[in-house]
Amino acid sequence: MKPKAPVDKDDISKDELKMRRSPNDIKCKSKRMELVQKLQAAKKTSREKARKQRKKERELLGEAAPPKQVPRTIESMRRADETMVDLNDAEYEDEIQKDELQSYFDGRPPKVCLTTNQKPSKNAIDFSKVFEKILPDAKFFHRRKYNIKEIVDFCNNRDYTDLVVINETEGVINEMIISHLPNGPTATFRITNITMPEDIPGGGEMTKHKAELIVNNFNTRLGFTVGRMFASLFPQDPNFKGRRVCTLHNQRDFIFFRQHRYMFESMEDANLQELGPRFTLKLKTLQKGSFDTKNGEYIHIHKQNMDVDRKKFVL
Repeated sequence: MKPKAPVDKDDISKDELKMRRSPNDIKCKSKRMELVQKLQAAKKTSREKARKQRKKERELLGEAAPPKQVPRTIESMRRADETMVDLNDAEYEDEIQKDELQSYFDGRPPKVCLTTNQKPSKNAIDFSKVFEKILPDAKFFHRRKYNIKEIVDFCNNRDYTDLVVINETEGVINEMIISHLPNGPTATFRITNITMPEDIPGGGEMTKHKAELIVNNFNTRLGFTVGRMFASLFPQDPNFKGRRVCTLHNQRDFIFFRQHRYMFESMEDANLQELGPRFTLKLKTLQKGSFDTKNGEYIHIHKQNMDVDRKKFVL
């Protein structure tokens, strides 16, 4: 191994000498953090310069340019799953034509009942009532002392297609239950990162137009079932004049809800205004039927050991 050539310190600026030092050699915390920030900025500048250089080379070479480098992400390294859905699979197509949700996709309009846990806080009530604006055929009812089975009977007698329950613990909203009526399935989600519409900077007001729906990146049989449950809450005839769109995006088994209003400036450019609310869902359980926690048949139960392998997803 060849020895490194000696460096003449007179030819190097003081800033460059500092950048060559390791942050671990500096005892002063403030100066150590200052050096770390400079190193990060220099690294970012170097990456940006290399990116621009690659872009220039691709433009010069045209079709002869090398393919773009695909970044390695957890999603791109996802482990193969036997439950992944092949959209060209005729057998699976026949299965979903016979599931409990098919009545909605045959044209039945959604009618959603919204409620909360018993003795809810104002936050839970306000969050539940937001869905009356998101879903035009949704109606909020105060829970009072009724149990879930009584509410399910109430909904079935009045032709409600879905029941949504917002639960909280010690004033913190932490759970959402969605049950497709009358025969299920029923999904329980952990809910986090709630931001109400009025807390979103530059947010807009929701109109009464029926929203468009985007359900994205649900790839397994379980994911398709969950995606179809969400779709069954929204009308099938969106009003495009309202330019309102709701998105449910699955990423690493976390489901992100966002709502926007869009406006096209040209054929290629569009502006978005977020309407809110924002929240994140994580599937806890999925069971057949409606709210039978003791004897119900569970399709999926999330367990802690499922999070050990970061490259394996269920949705």
